[in-house]
Amino acid sequence: MALRPKFSPSACVDQSVHLPLSSPNATWIPFIECPANFPEELFETAVSQLIHHPEYNSTLILRSETISSRCIHRKLLPRRPGRDESLEQYCTLYKETLSSSSHIVLILTPITSETHPLPYYHPRVSHLAFRYLNHGEAHSDSGILRIEVVPLADTPLDQGSRLFRTCLALLDTLHRYGWGAMTNYRKRVIHDVLIPRDHYQDLYLIMRERHKNLVDTWQEVTDPLKHVFEDIGIATYLILLWRASFGSGDSDELDLAVEEPWKNWPRPPAGFVDVGCVFLKNSACGNGLLTHILTSEGYEGHGIDVRERTSWKSYPSTTQNHLHVYAFNPLDPPSESTHSQFFPPGVFIIANHADELTPWAPVLSTLYGASGYLSIPCCAWDFDARYARSATTMFPIARSSSAMDNFIQSLNLGGDGSNSSGYSMYRIWLATLSAHAGWEVECETLRIPSTRNWAIIGRKISSAMPRGEAMRNVEAILQNVKERAVFKPRKPEGKGDGH
Repeated sequence: MALRPKFSPSACVDQSVHLPLSSPNATWIPFIECPANFPEELFETAVSQLIHHPEYNSTLILRSETISSRCIHRKLLPRRPGRDESLEQYCTLYKETLSSSSHIVLILTPITSETHPLPYYHPRVSHLAFRYLNHGEAHSDSGILRIEVVPLADTPLDQGSRLFRTCLALLDTLHRYGWGAMTNYRKRVIHDVLIPRDHYQDLYLIMRERHKNLVDTWQEVTDPLKHVFEDIGIATYLILLWRASFGSGDSDELDLAVEEPWKNWPRPPAGFVDVGCVFLKNSACGNGLLTHILTSEGYEGHGIDVRERTSWKSYPSTTQNHLHVYAFNPLDPPSESTHSQFFPPGVFIIANHADELTPWAPVLSTLYGASGYLSIPCCAWDFDARYARSATTMFPIARSSSAMDNFIQSLNLGGDGSNSSGYSMYRIWLATLSAHAGWEVECETLRIPSTRNWAIIGRKISSAMPRGEAMRNVEAILQNVKERAVFKPRKPEGKGDGH
């Protein structure tokens, strides 16, 4: 794809104000401008992105919700609703064509009152306009992008002011959107494939407030801000995924006005088991945090690890009773009594940055008749050794290159699209393995603070493969691992009495 031309902003020299901004009731100030580098007809596409995604320009804004769309009436929702207020705003697009030039302008007008003043995240203006000035041919890219403002009284306007910096960022974003529209830019990563964005964000805000105190009581040597909010995000996603997967599907409405509505939402028929910690001593989920959050919110399940972690004793006894010292050997038969305690039919398997266990997640889910699984892969492992793409073949689900290309396209891998990196190849291998084990492959890029945020999900039995065939595939994998005799299961450390 062609590189975006250099963003070259400058303060406006031409202070003339064009229609429809000229008004006796408002003093408009041309503020900052830059070369457009894209034709006028793409301006509306670019400002549409600004209207619908204000969060891209402010870390304090969560999202906007459209209230009406003729003249778009939107509400800006803050990321911290306990600190900042929401703000309603009119977004009005005008176009005027003159004999020698045309002008398109988007005007943003915040709706304020004495009881609802401007929140901190909004610039101190009563109006803000984005303008495309085209003095050349109608379809040329020689236009000018300009921001014009009606500032509130006593608002600093110098180039070091907050208003100027905000407008500079907005202009850069508009320039980027317009260039992206001209070059048919497509996002490499698509979020919110399985769970709607607003559902996740709204529930996450609630869960964050309920569990943010865990940062202050963190017992591990790892960064509490990363791990606490990451696991809050994963728990939020799982709660919504279970609601969607095990419910009747009659309604997509999410009523969070009711106190703790998730306590009555659908869930896995046999609870969950967090098994990402049973092989490695330093895995992320061994701290028991995800199990603590889920059980605190009324979900039945267990977390298992080869040794007790420092953080376990900091949790209430209700959580400690669900954390167990246990070394699970996937090569042992399912009938073994200690396995059935944690892997009853219908259990949902969680493999969060599970390292050595990652490829086992879909295999075990088939073997034990699980209701599904979610795996967030990090370090690349095969069944009994480090994953090596040169030594590992894809499972035979695609019989032609075009079929494999289509399959890979569905995985939402991100990156530059070449899928040539070791991590991309590993995820492709995991996806073919999941299909080989009889699961319909679904993928999601999670909204969590981690570079390893790609999740592969199995929650539906594949319609393309009979269950008996999937079981034979899984049993063949187990037999191959046994024959290689490389796999060495962990042994429990310390007391192995269950917690």
